[in-house]
Amino acid sequence: MKNLRLKIVLVFSLIVIFLFGSLIIVSAHFGMVIPSDDIISKEDNKSISLTVQFIHPMEGDYMDIVKPAQFGVLVQGKKIDLLNTLQEKKINDCSTWETNYQIKRPGDYIFYVEPQPYWEPAEDCFIIHYTKVIVNALGLEVGWDEEVGLKTEIIPLTRPYGLWTGNVFQGIVKVKGEAVPYAEIEVEYYNQDGKVKWPADTMITQVIKADQNGVFTYAMPKAGWWGFAALNEDEEKIKQNGEEKSVEIGAVLWVKTYDM
Repeated sequence: MKNLRLKIVLVFSLIVIFLFGSLIIVSAHFGMVIPSDDIISKEDNKSISLTVQFIHPMEGDYMDIVKPAQFGVLVQGKKIDLLNTLQEKKINDCSTWETNYQIKRPGDYIFYVEPQPYWEPAEDCFIIHYTKVIVNALGLEVGWDEEVGLKTEIIPLTRPYGLWTGNVFQGIVKVKGEAVPYAEIEVEYYNQDGKVKWPADTMITQVIKADQNGVFTYAMPKAGWWGFAALNEDEEKIKQNGEEKSVEIGAVLWVKTYDM
């Protein structure tokens, strides 16, 4: 009788875990580097501001991001370290980072950030999102497809600025310089003003896969900033409370579309 009661309790517990576990939806995390302008013309202010943050873009939920491991810009093949220019700013009690940058010459500016590892208890792993955004200056379209040399990154195959709403965007996912066949990519809209509502939670984050060559394709249906996060598991582990934990490395790229 005692064993029977134990079995009943165990089965009931498993049912409860299954039912409630199925209701838990883990929102997509996105590293972000967002400039105040992505296309600088001769008439525009040559000083831009950039915001570095960790967020659920569609839902607007912020997470703390400590000062990154590296932050800089690649322009005409040269890397410039901008880490010490970052200033902390609190949004909803979470740390974000801001800086200003002065555009001095024509060309494409690839801003990039490598954050410190972020421990996510809900997923029982660390998260590191290597994030990029490209700003074009003064009409010289040179350098937008250069590789920064991050552990993982998305190399655009479509010019990542001057995009109309509905344009198709393509990129190739790489880890340690090698293309990742059939990589999974999460796509999310930066819902800055909170006006976009979703009919179901599955509409918050779009999920696509790259082909056998690591190339993915997506058409953006609304004007604004779109984030592409290609997620892979790192070979290296990080210890948490003395136990080795897996590390999710994300190659994140942000592009902006405009209504015609």
